[in-house]
Amino acid sequence: MSRQRFIVTDTNWAPDLTQFPGPKYLGLSRALRDAIRNGDLPPNSQLPTVRDLAWRLHLTPGTVARAYQLATQEGLLAATVGRGTFVAAQSPRLGPTQPLYTERITGGTTGLVDLRPPQVPEVGQAGAFRAALLDMAAQTDTGWLDYTSQLGEAALRAEIVGWMGDRILGPIGPEDVALTHGGQNAISLIFDCCLRGERPAVLIEELAYPGFRYAARAARAEVVPVEIDDQGVVPAALEAACRRHGAQVLCLTTEAQNPTTGRMPVRRRQEIAEIARAYDLQVLEDDCYSVAETDIPSLRALAPERVWLVGSVSKTISAALRFGYVICPAGMGEAGRLTAQHGFFALSRPVSDLMLHLFRSGAAAEIKARVQAEFAERLQLLVNLLGAYDLGWQPGVPFVWLRMPLGWRASTFVRMAEARGVLVRSADEYALVHGRAPNAVRIAIAGNLSREGFEAAMRTLADLLARPPSDLSV
Repeated sequence: MSRQRFIVTDTNWAPDLTQFPGPKYLGLSRALRDAIRNGDLPPNSQLPTVRDLAWRLHLTPGTVARAYQLATQEGLLAATVGRGTFVAAQSPRLGPTQPLYTERITGGTTGLVDLRPPQVPEVGQAGAFRAALLDMAAQTDTGWLDYTSQLGEAALRAEIVGWMGDRILGPIGPEDVALTHGGQNAISLIFDCCLRGERPAVLIEELAYPGFRYAARAARAEVVPVEIDDQGVVPAALEAACRRHGAQVLCLTTEAQNPTTGRMPVRRRQEIAEIARAYDLQVLEDDCYSVAETDIPSLRALAPERVWLVGSVSKTISAALRFGYVICPAGMGEAGRLTAQHGFFALSRPVSDLMLHLFRSGAAAEIKARVQAEFAERLQLLVNLLGAYDLGWQPGVPFVWLRMPLGWRASTFVRMAEARGVLVRSADEYALVHGRAPNAVRIAIAGNLSREGFEAAMRTLADLLARPPSDLSV
């Protein structure tokens, strides 16, 4: 028998937010908390949609969404994809309550252009994969029936060392590499290796890839934001967070900060490495997004005894392969591989054999070069059309950071862009619930669109930016 749900979307619930000082989203989250605890919103009640409540309270949808997100993280609400948001039952639902990845809805019957996640263009991947799979099928190897093993991945780990040869990583060898099912899996593997105790602390940049905080929460860790500036994590703020929280892991992106595109200079990297040593902090250096070329030493090169560098082929070859890797700290490769073994034994044989074929044949390098060339042309087109605004970008990085011009708020721009058929990400999506969200949006390069379609989307955004609304929501 299904549980009864009390539908309250048509009620006149409209809390008085003037009694709550401070940001509107915090006031609304407090009002939700009070209404749930005093019984005005009973368990299993369905809440109004974000847009409905925003209209009713004269708020932006982003403000309401942030309040809902805070209440969900506190366990007061439960969001169900396709059904809505409900007051949580007294027995909380097990497992995550929010999706990490939103299904792409570009094209089809929606007519929407999705510029939220970058999309690798088709530059010959299908043909290369087909050739590799046919070659694999022709092999007489009978080793496809037993469990996969870490020992069997030795040749592929050696290829990763060569694949990363254009990066300054310090001395590395195949023994320092652990292979994973993509970059997100690599993050979880590192947390499994490094986190200790019942409630460890993980530090992340105050604006950061949401997968860091989701993986940390899955590991029962406390997530602590650290202030960033245009050079990356602020050393004084990092040291203060280490003193206050006794953190065990710091997650950051040095080459192409997501979402701001900032690049950390050498001196700042050296300062971060010194603080990490002083507080015995392990560092997760995310290199999944990176510049096309670099002559700056990675944090892994500056502090090889404590830095775990994460990479994947999702942004250079294909996200569908779910193939990633960790360059472990010196002497920790075996620990990384044992952790992978405890989680999934080793990569599936089709994936590992396919990747080995792509690397050895040179197809992986050719595809990467073509993808980077196509991204470069589309990035130039984007900068030509939007460069009059405050735009953050780097060669080789498949997204830009647009700080809103006078007359625009990010939440309003996102909503109006969607009404014009283009989806972009607001800065809110990269900030912790209690963190700062600047007035900016991230725009990704969509390689799955034709160049004409991509240019049309950029012209739509340029036209929208030039016409700020006369009245903004409050």
